[in-house]
Amino acid sequence: MYKSIKIADTTREERIEIIKTSLAYNEDSCEGSVGFDAMTMYQPYIDGEKEIAQINMEFRSGLVK
Repeated sequence: MYKSIKIADTTREERIEIIKTSLAYNEDSCEGSVGFDAMTMYQPYIDGEKEIAQINMEFRSGLVK
């Protein structure tokens, strides 16, 4: 069954696991497989400030570096 990833439906710990799992986060290298520190990019989601979709949209538009 699909579980919501919205901030209102998750705990901080669940959001950390969502990011780690979806980006194949490698703690040994401090980077995900995407080649940059994705945990930093998604920190506003983890902290409950912005949804993943909003961060992705900002990244694609060049607002997040």
